[in-house]
Amino acid sequence: MVTLKQVKQDPQVEAFMKRADRNLDAMGYTEHGHRHCGLVASIAYNILERLGYPARTAELAGIAGYLHDVGNVVSRDHHGQSSAIMVMHILERLGMDYDEIALIMAAVGNHEEEYGHPVNEISAAVILADKSDVHWTRVRKKDAAYMDIHDRVSYAAQRSFLDVNPEKKIITLDLAIDTSICPVLDYFEIFLTRMSMCRRAAEVLGCQFKIEINGAVLL
Repeated sequence: MVTLKQVKQDPQVEAFMKRADRNLDAMGYTEHGHRHCGLVASIAYNILERLGYPARTAELAGIAGYLHDVGNVVSRDHHGQSSAIMVMHILERLGMDYDEIALIMAAVGNHEEEYGHPVNEISAAVILADKSDVHWTRVRKKDAAYMDIHDRVSYAAQRSFLDVNPEKKIITLDLAIDTSICPVLDYFEIFLTRMSMCRRAAEVLGCQFKIEINGAVLL
């Protein structure tokens, strides 16, 4: 069976991921390279493992999480769809079973809030993992004068952790935001649709979704 380790070591995946992140750098977006994709893979895997899903299902979530942004090598617009098509060819070449490829394609193609839906447990895990990665280290622009609201919110996020409580069936996004950089309200202004998507994703996994910012439960 194709593993996450095998996918990470694939030369084509490596080349496309590097170029995709350079493309987004040129457009002024936050980091979408090895750090982000590796973290999304790890979080997606851990979500399903913590909730008691089979190890192979968690592994597939990890693979989907690692590959979810590879389509940025083509274009930022509709990169979920381009990622899914690219993933199909990559995983077919590596010899993955078609049923597993179909699950991963659905997860990758549905991770963006503009048009995505948590259509299965793998998709739900990737959505939660992707949308929870808000952190200052992803911001490339260090001069506040050149930051837009997305950069400021990300730069203000000093810590982000997705906690999964399998007993209570609660998934909590725990954030520490430096309010001297931006107020908490700015976070909700730009991320409300993302948080709504996370709530739907958690429901697919039989859980509630909550947000805790600076120690206060806000959702």
